[in-house]
Amino acid sequence: MTTLFDEIRVNCAEVTRRARFVSIDDEGLDRFAEALASEPWPEEDLDPLHHFKGDAETMLAFTLLLDAINFGSGWFPTLRKREGMSGYRTIASASKDYFEGNGHPSAEDLRRTTSADMASMLGQDVRHPEVAELMELFARAWRDFGIWLGDRHQNCYANVVESAEHSAEQLVRSLVEMPLYQDVALYDELAVPLYKRAQITAADLYLAFAGEGWGAFKDLDSLTLFADNLVPHVLRCRGVLRYDPGLLARIEARDSLDVGSQEEVEIRAVAVEAVERLVRAVSERGRETSARALDGLLWNAGQDPKIKANPRHRGRCSFY
Repeated sequence: MTTLFDEIRVNCAEVTRRARFVSIDDEGLDRFAEALASEPWPEEDLDPLHHFKGDAETMLAFTLLLDAINFGSGWFPTLRKREGMSGYRTIASASKDYFEGNGHPSAEDLRRTTSADMASMLGQDVRHPEVAELMELFARAWRDFGIWLGDRHQNCYANVVESAEHSAEQLVRSLVEMPLYQDVALYDELAVPLYKRAQITAADLYLAFAGEGWGAFKDLDSLTLFADNLVPHVLRCRGVLRYDPGLLARIEARDSLDVGSQEEVEIRAVAVEAVERLVRAVSERGRETSARALDGLLWNAGQDPKIKANPRHRGRCSFY
């Protein structure tokens, strides 16, 4: 039976076949696969999400709700950052501090969330119009989550994962009932589901609960790459992806790409296909891996100042 993850893979492969602006460098991919197969992988995990201290229910709520606002990279240059931290790590760390100090909000609390509430929690200034725009999107994400939690899960966080019956696919299909999770691009006539935030929620729950209880998913390694704007950038910097010179010039000029444009869809979809090929190439060299595992490795590699020194694509949306 065809799964949702199969559909993502097939459609991203088709985008790669048709792509005009982004391509896979086969020789670069082979070189990178050889390095991945032969070199030790770092243990360091720079994501504050995975270092939460609190009771299990609060950790569950924190994981779900942080991934509910795990987007906004197109606005990150306008945010007030914590010292030495990126936009995402600023948001994740501030959220972690709030949940550890205050516990988790009820579904009713979520339904009342305002942009001012978000700004207060995250240490942001809504007098800046672009910051205010993102804080309102974050507030909407929590309000939507609160409504969905009431309508579909009896206002209970545990029901979200328990109703999925240890299936990452069922969890993803449930989460994408919410409007801001509906990460499906149209490429020519082809609908291309990517579902970055919904997929990463399953992976984050697995990490938060060490693969047990609320973190146990029987199909975890069926997840695809969590296509954002950082991992494709790392793949380009490592010689796996090639961008059209005009597209690269726009990115290096820090022009924002239209979300849903051919260029933007190709960056994300071709990255998914590139990671599928990397998984096969690394496994053929004797090191079993998965798209989920490579995503974590590549995301952490993207925190390297040398990688961050090169501009990556930006687009304003609720998907990444």
